[in-house]
Amino acid sequence: MGDSCVNQDVCNSEEGSNVAEETMFSMADMFLLSLIVGLLTYWFFFRKKKEETIEFKVQPAVTSSSRESSFVEKMKKTGKNIVVFYGSQTGTGEEFANRLAKDAHRYGMRGMAADPEEFEMADLSRLTEIENSLAVFCMATYGEGDPTDNAQDFYDWLQETDVDLSGLNFAVFGLGNKTYEHFNAMGKYVDKRLEELGGQRIFELGSGDDDGNLEEDFITWREQFWPAVCEHFGVEATGDESSIRQYELVVHTDENMNKVYTGEMGRLKSYETQKPPFDAKNPFLANVTVNRKLNQGGERHLMHLELDITGSKIRYESGDHVAVYPANESSIVNKLGELLGVDLDTVISLNNLDEESNKKHPFPCPTTYRTALTYYLDITNPPRTNVLYELAQYATDAKEQENLRKMASSATDGKALYLSWVVEARRNILAILEDVPSLRPPLDHLCELLPRLQARYYSIASSSKVHPNSVHVCAVVVEYETKTGRQNKGVATNWLRNKQPTDNGHKSSVPMYVRKSQFRLPFKPSTPVIMIGPGTGIAPFVGFIQEREWLKQQGKEVGETVLYYGCRHEHEDYLYKEELKNFHKDGVLTQLNVAFSRDQKEKVYVQHLLKKNKKNIWKLISEENAHIYVCGDARNMARDVQNTFYDIVEEYGKMEHSQAVDYIKKLMTKGRYSQDVWS
Repeated sequence: MGDSCVNQDVCNSEEGSNVAEETMFSMADMFLLSLIVGLLTYWFFFRKKKEETIEFKVQPAVTSSSRESSFVEKMKKTGKNIVVFYGSQTGTGEEFANRLAKDAHRYGMRGMAADPEEFEMADLSRLTEIENSLAVFCMATYGEGDPTDNAQDFYDWLQETDVDLSGLNFAVFGLGNKTYEHFNAMGKYVDKRLEELGGQRIFELGSGDDDGNLEEDFITWREQFWPAVCEHFGVEATGDESSIRQYELVVHTDENMNKVYTGEMGRLKSYETQKPPFDAKNPFLANVTVNRKLNQGGERHLMHLELDITGSKIRYESGDHVAVYPANESSIVNKLGELLGVDLDTVISLNNLDEESNKKHPFPCPTTYRTALTYYLDITNPPRTNVLYELAQYATDAKEQENLRKMASSATDGKALYLSWVVEARRNILAILEDVPSLRPPLDHLCELLPRLQARYYSIASSSKVHPNSVHVCAVVVEYETKTGRQNKGVATNWLRNKQPTDNGHKSSVPMYVRKSQFRLPFKPSTPVIMIGPGTGIAPFVGFIQEREWLKQQGKEVGETVLYYGCRHEHEDYLYKEELKNFHKDGVLTQLNVAFSRDQKEKVYVQHLLKKNKKNIWKLISEENAHIYVCGDARNMARDVQNTFYDIVEEYGKMEHSQAVDYIKKLMTKGRYSQDVWS
């Protein structure tokens, strides 16, 4: 740009002088040229400084939180004084946050639920600008004490910041599962860290246990939390127990069907025109290329599926998880439509009555009731108490209405009734409507209240080194009879079971994405690995063994690869039997230890085989720096296996029990004892 300017200026000055034919410079020309050169020199040397100054002034506007990402500005604009943040992986944390935000009106306050991923969390220091303000955190713990995906940035910020949060009123409710090693780690950390930064805790940390009764834990905490809030701010409950609708129904009679959602998670028509990158809001439609039954007998159905990811640019590592979005069974959806007398193909939208809310709809709209009940809403899990509370008003029979309200109350007998009649009897919304004949709520209100149908995660049973264009899944179909005699089926596993490679000439596809995991093979292939995975817990280890074989073929030195696998009967449910035997025969799998729990009088599990080989295990751990991996059931197996390792370390390491526990905990910290478990 500078050069062209110079030429232009010289050109203009020559045209303006009318002395083009002169061959000698006049004094005026010399003066003019000197002036131009001088100006150019000045411009060249001082231009940079000036630009830098301008840029320096602009910089703060980029780093300061914009109004869109400031929850404080949003609260001021909408007259809210309570913000409830949620860290949620499966939707429960978000659900609890919405319930607390909705509660606020009963105490003359106004609340909003907020995703920490969408806001500038440094603004917590500004919350004191709003009178009688309060920040509540419903924080779930995911995996091995990790934050949920949407709370990762908030967690990182809390670790790094030294912001002064004096004057910030806060309370935390944690969602966890006691069968996991790091129970409620995220809730505990947020509660402790906010206090360290100067915040004022106005009510004690709540600890919800999903292995027990998470709903009851939440209700018990909540019924003590609100009186503490009232006392702190000097307010009283308004006594308004009325149901408040969050969304309004709009029925579309002439909607262009090209603008109607048919099951997409984010962008309209995203299943027709697929565009990477693929994630939770933009899943990839993977074709099912293989769906075979793995077990040779028995009542259960164990299956192996292969999903084709060719052309998706999806990358995965052994140990990662694949998330799939299932669909509810059409028979349940149709029954709901029949019971409530609704045409399920009606095109509707549920629009948020709070126009300032980031969440415009509870699920993608416009759509049909059929699509919402099939792809967007959880209709098979027992509904939570808030759903019963809101629906009770529609029961025309006084006794039935009273029972529904009772189960939604915090009274001891009400909690007991909810536990036995709903939770333990595994009554879903259809069963409740069938067993409470006078309850016929409007379907739009039911759709507003039901939680979202969540993606299901499975440990990937393949290595991308061997199968770069394919993700393998190993799963057991869930099916059982409830106390009421009904057949309940697992949503995802039954849906996957029916996904045959070709269905009436059409290819079957599965909406999926990959979630990264910390469950990783050692960096050095020469490091020994001890893998413990009974049942479908074998899944990630199939990928691990495939990868170790591939590394061996590349000429790498591969350490001992030891597997402890367990199943009920050798000739019934020994998964990947031939593959494992071949790996063992080829020397990739240096030890194959299999426990058949029911093939003899005494039950034999993987931990019994570990004890049998304790000397070898101690040698691998203490002398050869082996990495330990455990995959499968968290409630019993993972705990029993961990206790077995304590015993081995205690005996061969000649330690006290407490020292052995510390030894294993240190292995976990170093990434040498990893778990991929579920309950």
